[in-house]
Amino acid sequence: MASSTRLRNQFLLSMPHLSDPNFAQTLTYICDHSEYGAMGLVINRPAGIQLPELLSHLELNDETAALAQRPVYAGGPVHEDRGFVLHTPDGYRSDWLNSHRVTPDISLTTSLDVLEAIAIGCGPSAFIVALGYAGWGPGQLEQELSDNLWLSCSANFDIMFRMPAEERLQAAASILGINLNLLTAHAGHA
Repeated sequence: MASSTRLRNQFLLSMPHLSDPNFAQTLTYICDHSEYGAMGLVINRPAGIQLPELLSHLELNDETAALAQRPVYAGGPVHEDRGFVLHTPDGYRSDWLNSHRVTPDISLTTSLDVLEAIAIGCGPSAFIVALGYAGWGPGQLEQELSDNLWLSCSANFDIMFRMPAEERLQAAASILGINLNLLTAHAGHA
């Protein structure tokens, strides 16, 4: 894999000293990474609304009680008025109108058709709906990693789709053998 795409399908874990309110204590899934920059979704920060409320706003009828407690996530500070659905490429169809295959098991879709399918219970088996995304310009994320603002590790399907949001960051840190609660919130150099 080329070094320019090395962060695709990775988790970014914010370090305790990352003070940017958009990213403090976040777990971000990187959907794309190239010489042009990086794009990801914060997957552990509920936006304060439930999925049925968003569907209602979009004039979609929620026909399944299973969505009642599903949060919508604050995916990042860029285009917070746009929706992004991170999901498995299944459901009644797998060729959504505006979809990008991140891996064979994970897609990112920005078209309304995937939300229409979710509303009637025919959508992907696993999904996260987010408003906004996290974006980095060319070299920006690499510099932030060099500045020790983030840790990275391979993404984990169970953490992303099956674990409660409040447990995701520490679970990802556990992949690295780290307890984030034991790390200092102050950056320093030896």
